Order: sequence, then C-alpha cells, then structure tokens
Amino acid sequence: MTLSTITLTPNAVAAEAAAPLAHPPMAARKPHSVSSPNGERNDDYYWLRDDTRKNPEMLAHLNAENAWFDQYSAHYKKFEDKLFEEIKGRIKQDDATVPSKKGDWWYYTRFVEGNEYPIYARRESGATYSDAGPDAAPEVVMLDVNALAAGHDFYQVGGMDVSPSQKMLAYAEDAVGRRQYTIRIKNLVTGETYADAVPNASGDVAWAADDRTLFYVENDSKTLRSHRVKKHVLGTDAKRDVLVYEEKDEAYYTGVHRTSSEQYIVIDLSSTESDEHRVLPADRPDGAFKVFAPRRTKFHYSADHIATGLEGARWIVRTDWQAPNYRLMQVAQGATGDRNTWKPLVAHSEKVFINGFALFANHYAIDERSEGLRRLRVVPWSGGKDGDAPGAQPFYIDSTEPAYTTSLGANSEQATDTLRYNYTSLTTPSSVYEVDMKTGEKKLLKQQPVLGGFDANNYMTERVWVTAKDGARVPVSLVYRKGFKRDGTSPLLQYGYGSYGASMDPAFRSTVLSLLDRGFVYAIA
Repeated sequence: MTLSTITLTPNAVAAEAAAPLAHPPMAARKPHSVSSPNGERNDDYYWLRDDTRKNPEMLAHLNAENAWFDQYSAHYKKFEDKLFEEIKGRIKQDDATVPSKKGDWWYYTRFVEGNEYPIYARRESGATYSDAGPDAAPEVVMLDVNALAAGHDFYQVGGMDVSPSQKMLAYAEDAVGRRQYTIRIKNLVTGETYADAVPNASGDVAWAADDRTLFYVENDSKTLRSHRVKKHVLGTDAKRDVLVYEEKDEAYYTGVHRTSSEQYIVIDLSSTESDEHRVLPADRPDGAFKVFAPRRTKFHYSADHIATGLEGARWIVRTDWQAPNYRLMQVAQGATGDRNTWKPLVAHSEKVFINGFALFANHYAIDERSEGLRRLRVVPWSGGKDGDAPGAQPFYIDSTEPAYTTSLGANSEQATDTLRYNYTSLTTPSSVYEVDMKTGEKKLLKQQPVLGGFDANNYMTERVWVTAKDGARVPVSLVYRKGFKRDGTSPLLQYGYGSYGASMDPAFRSTVLSLLDRGFVYAIA
C-alpha cells in the first residue's frame, strides 16, 4: 500500500506529500550534563524536555513519530475504526453519578451527550436518597465545565471544595495542561465568581470554618514541586497570601485537606519512607499548625477525626508502626504528638492489609485486602459479640462472585448509619450500593449502564491461584464468554502490575468485551 492511499491524522498531513518513510525517526543524541546529589550524569535526550512546548526541533520530531505510526498502522486502520465505534457505542454519553448527600444538599456530576466536559451540580432536598431525584428540587449548576472550557485548547478542573456552610465553592482550573492550577472562588448562593485568582497552585484546596479563609498548596513554577502551604482570604490580593508552612525536604509531597468531621485542616506530608500530619482547628484559621506525630524513618500514618459517637471526639490513625500490613489506633484529641499514647483499635494481621477506613457515629468501615480480594468490613464502636443482632457485630459486605472488588464510596456525613460503597467485578459493571450498618440490609442505587446489547449472563468469571517461582501464591481473575473451550486454542491477554505496592483489582471494563466477543480470555494477575 502506498502512502497516498492512507488517510492520515492532522499530525501527519505535512508528511503526506513527502516520500514514504523508510525508517522510523531516530531522536538526535545531544550530550547534556545533569547535576544531581550523586554527581554529574549525561543525558543525550535532555533536549526533548521542553517546558515551553514550542521548540521547533522537538515538535518536528514528535510530528515525525506520529507520521511514522500513521504509516505503519494504516493496514489495520479500518479495523481500528470499527473497534473504536464499537467501544464508544457501549458508553452512555449523558450519564450522571449517584447524588451524594452533604447537609441539605445532594451533589452529583452529569454529562450531556455531545459535550466533552462534566457539569457539577446539586439539588436541595430531603434526608433520604429517594428525595434526591430530578423532581425533588430545582437543579443548581455549580460549574458547567463545557462553558468554562470554551475557547481553550485544553481545560481541566482539578480539586474542588465546598465550604462548611455550603455557600462557597473553591475550584482549581488548568488551561495549559501542566497541572499548574489557578484557584477561583464562586458564591453558590448568588452565582457570582469572584475576582480572586490564586495562580501556581497544585489543586488541593481546603476551606476554614469562616467561609473566608482558604488553604492551598503552591507549586514551584519551574519544577511543579508542591511544598508551600499558603492561606488566602477572600477579597484580598493573592500576592499577599500568608505562607503557613514550607517543606524543605525535597523527598516529601505536600497536600492539604479537611478531616471528614470538618473540624480540622490537615497538611499532609508524605515520602517513600515516612509521613507527617500538621493539624489546625478549622475555626481558628489564624492559628498555628501543630505536628500530629513527628516524622520518623519507616513510619507511615494517616489520621482522620471523628466528632461524634459513643466515645466522643477523637482521632483514628492508620499506621504501619510495628505493623507492616497496617493497624488502626485511636488517639485522644490532646495526645496526638506522642505515638506512645495511641491505643489499639484494630490489631495487625499477617493475612489482612488495611487500605483505609471511614468513620461514622455508631460504626466504622475498614477497606482491607485479604486473600487477594479488596473487601469492606463494618464494625460497631461497641465492639459487638456473638449472638448480637446484625449490625451490632462486625460483618463483611459479601458477594456471590468468586472475584470482585468493593471500595468505600462517597460518605460525606458522620452522623448516619448508612454506608455508601462501590462494587464491581469482571462481569458486573461498576455499581453503587448503600448498606444499613445496623441491619446489614443492602440497596443498589445505580449500576453503570453499558449499551450495545451487553448482557452479563453471556460471560463467566472465575478465580485461580498460581504458584510463582518464589513460592508465593498469586490470585488470577479470569473472564471469558460462555462457550469457551479449555483446549489451548483460544488467545489470552493477561494483565498485571505490581509497582509501588499497587494491586490490580478485578473490575469491569467495557473495552474488554471486544476481546471476549472475539474468543479471548482476559486475565488479571
């Protein structure tokens, strides 16, 4: 096939008039010395790193690579287009998330067919999920990202935070694509977007209790390193924002958030070896942040605050201190600085890894991994004992499938007995459930719609164990179309990933259906 018969992408239009490319483009080698704590090193391809994205030689090389790929892949372009339409045809383009309750408002995100960006909205309504429907109250659009993106080649809304009174919205926007955000503030009552513009931010934002003070993390304009936490007061010039903390150690990442109780602002500092929190009461924005527990080598922790419940206000900590798989500790509000004052809540287990937790007035939920599966365990603060009624004793969110994934959902309120969680498997699309933590009763709120004639009954999932060379037993989740024959003739695509302690959980992916319907077996190790 000659190049003149190939339909090229815009990046390769310039190459169409030229002779066919005989070889893939090779980047030029240009010696460049790079300094590091371990001495000088040479990087022959440093010139490809162009922060301005305007270097003509770099752009020419990228366009040449695109042109080569278009030429190389031309013989399967029709099949590629067919697969693209097939995969796109399964997506409901005007979908919406399940409304999540906070105070008197239900928050959700929706999409309009034909538009690229989300709309963030809310409705004022009653106390139950059934009151959150379209007829409950008029929709209030907080942000129409399609309108905000108009006129931009790139646009993204990063972090967002609604103030404790729910009258103000802070959001971070990026119109360049470098994750270098500008924070803007909108009055959700009047609809006015204020003139305040806080540039060079990471996207993390956290309101103080006064609805006027906003904490954020400033990025270095060149390296994008996030290491300075600043305080912005509504209506003031961002150039005069007060620096409240600066992280000197380049090994640490810096973030800021509010606790789920909304009573504290937390500066979270994390590195490969250790973590550190600095906390400040949200109703004292002019106060000084205090260290929760000092950083130490090989000491990780994360803490959240509960403001209500049987045992009063306190901190719950997830930590690997003397617990490689993590354990949960509880800490009195006035004794956070010394970890020796922490009291055990959930003991360490060699067979259970604790991913995270959520706090409620009468219960807490643990996101854990055991037997290779990600599961949720609900525990009453009272501890529970044999013979108690369901919900008065610990229980797991169960499943009838051999391989599945459960995870904590949007739980914005502590004073509730309802837990929102997510469920999925290789044959079950992403689903949002609520469970009554007192009775154990579950309710499906929504399942991700899959168009194109998808029927879960046409597919099977199973789980097998494979022994690795070092003796470790590795769980492998399989999915295939019914009728598959185990005779060694079917193609198999196996996916696995293990860096940074990340596990690949068996979750539904509509794109995989195109493989299964053509006889593939799909496996996740």
